[in-house]
Amino acid sequence: MRDNAELKNQIVSENAWKKSSRSGGGSGGDCVEVAKLAGGRAIRDSKNKGGGDLRLTEDRMAAFLQGVKAGAFDL
Repeated sequence: MRDNAELKNQIVSENAWKKSSRSGGGSGGDCVEVAKLAGGRAIRDSKNKGGGDLRLTEDRMAAFLQGVKAGAFDL
């Protein structure tokens, strides 16, 4: 299994980023992009592409998505 340190060293090309089909809710302002990495995913804010990204292993990405679907991060 890869860890976050291994994910951090991977280079993500600009064309690897895919915008979420559920991002924006019609306004187009809240955009999340995801890129596939070997052993994980990278997530970034499309409005601030130079602001860095969050990199998660496959297991951590699955747990993150489960939390999102359960409303764990709702304000």
